[in-house]
Amino acid sequence: MSRNLVRSLLVLVLSLFISTALAHDVWISRGAYKNPAGEWCCGAEDCGVVSPSAVKAGIGGYSLRGPVTYGEAVTGNAADGPTRTENLNEAIPYSQALPSPDGGYWRCKRPDGSARCFFAPPPGS
Repeated sequence: MSRNLVRSLLVLVLSLFISTALAHDVWISRGAYKNPAGEWCCGAEDCGVVSPSAVKAGIGGYSLRGPVTYGEAVTGNAADGPTRTENLNEAIPYSQALPSPDGGYWRCKRPDGSARCFFAPPPGS
């Protein structure tokens, strides 16, 4: 192979790697957040915005009943995949909730769809 072809392929591979890494970069991944069990919360591909109307604070925790949105609509980046909405029906104990720096409700999920991290605005905000 010619040197130019090898260089071009190398640049292409590096560009794809860098764009994928940047696509996964939302404030959650930049902040290196972990849940109380020590798991990384991750970022754009597995963290989504929970509609405030889907969140109810109750005795012992939050009740999540309604939509969470993942993907491009959340990040503004097509590399994070198409916009996806899932409906939630779960409870998150207060002891598992993390403070949300942006004042929104966020849910990060594991590959099996279960909650990995949940961010909520600080009380009274």
